Amino acid sequence: MRLTIFDYGAGNLHSLQKAVSEDGIDVKIEADPFRCVDTDLLLLPGVGSFTQASSCLGPARAALHDAIAGGLPTIGICLGMQLLFKRSDEGPGEGIGIADGIVTRLSAKRTPQMGWNSFEDVRDPLFGKAGLTTAYYANSFVCRPADREAVVAWSRHEDDLFPAMGRVGSAIGVQFHPEKSSVAGVRFLRAAIQEIRP
Repeated sequence: MRLTIFDYGAGNLHSLQKAVSEDGIDVKIEADPFRCVDTDLLLLPGVGSFTQASSCLGPARAALHDAIAGGLPTIGICLGMQLLFKRSDEGPGEGIGIADGIVTRLSAKRTPQMGWNSFEDVRDPLFGKAGLTTAYYANSFVCRPADREAVVAWSRHEDDLFPAMGRVGSAIGVQFHPEKSSVAGVRFLRAAIQEIRP
C-alpha cells in the first residue's frame, strides 16, 4: 500500500513517518499537492499554521477535495483535521472543505493546550482496539462541525468541549497527536490505517 504524507511545511514529519511505517506500507513524504492524490492513503500531518498549510494547497485544492470526496482514504491529524474544513479563524486561506463547519480558537484561558487529555462520549471502536484512553494535544484551535453526529469522540479543555475525532466519508480527523501518544497512540494510528486502507 502507498501511503503519502503531505508536506506543507509542517514539522514532525519524520516521527510521523516512523509511526506509520510497517510491512506492506510504502511511506512517501510529498510536497507537491497534485501528486498527493496519486496514493492509496493520504495523511495530513499536524504541526503548523492553517494559513501556511492553505497556501501550500494552492491550485490543487479542488483536486484534493474531489479525491477525498470520491473516496480517497485520508487521515488528518491536528492541523490536518482542521484542513478538512473550509476555513479557520486562525487566519486567511481555505482548507479542503470536505467537512461542514469552521475552526475556531479554544474557548479557554490557557492556550495552547499542551499535554495529555482524556476522551468523553467515545463512539468509535478504534479507541478500544488500541487501548487509547488519553492522548497528547498541542493546539490552540479546534473544529466546530455543523454535523455533531460526525464526531465520534470528544475531549474537554477547561470548559470547552471539542471534537477529539470525527469521520466524514472515507476521511478520519483527530485533533490529538497519535504519533506522540505513546505506544497506544501508535497502535491507534496503525489500526486506523488498517481499517480504511483499500
